[in-house]
Amino acid sequence: MRKFERGGTWRGRSVLLVPGLILVFWVLALAAKEFVKPGAKPARTYPAHDEHSNESVTVGVEPYDSAEKAQIFSVKWNEEGFLPIFLVVSNDGDQPISLAGMQAQLITSRREKLGAASNDDLYRRLSHISAGRSPYPLPFPRTKVKGAVGKKALDEIDAAQFTAKAVEPHSTQSGFLFFDVSGISSPLAGARFYLTGLRDGKGGDLLYFEIPFEK
Repeated sequence: MRKFERGGTWRGRSVLLVPGLILVFWVLALAAKEFVKPGAKPARTYPAHDEHSNESVTVGVEPYDSAEKAQIFSVKWNEEGFLPIFLVVSNDGDQPISLAGMQAQLITSRREKLGAASNDDLYRRLSHISAGRSPYPLPFPRTKVKGAVGKKALDEIDAAQFTAKAVEPHSTQSGFLFFDVSGISSPLAGARFYLTGLRDGKGGDLLYFEIPFEK
């Protein structure tokens, strides 16, 4: 009788243990999830885009401002005060387009001009180090903020960012730009996205791209 009770107790514990283990493995799987950059579609297929048919270049943008979209990131950019915007540049012409001098800007409804954040801006925010603060008095060198950021976040930044320097003929380049919108409520309401500095195969400047967001 005792053996039966012991066996029954063990089976009962097993029934409770298995769901617990499944939950643990599920949490660990989520923690180990690697960032995967979204596949880019032709820029003209995005609701927010600006097409220059005479230059055969189209720029599309997609803000990742919702909780559903933000799930692709392990870093909670919204909580860190950054707005990720997916930038897509399509070249339908027969000559390459240079992006080496590209500059992106988000202008809010209050005419606040926000440039895309640099890697150091992102590292500093994630490590919560003030831009004007040094842990050591001069002339000692300042601590590199990159070293204070976890490897997973560093890998995500490298994989996510728009880094292309050119768009080959009949191809598309894409990636994320991050804008510091901390302290700005509803940054996209009435805002406009500007992209300048693109050059054609002969080195000529392309007309700037202007993309309004929904009011």
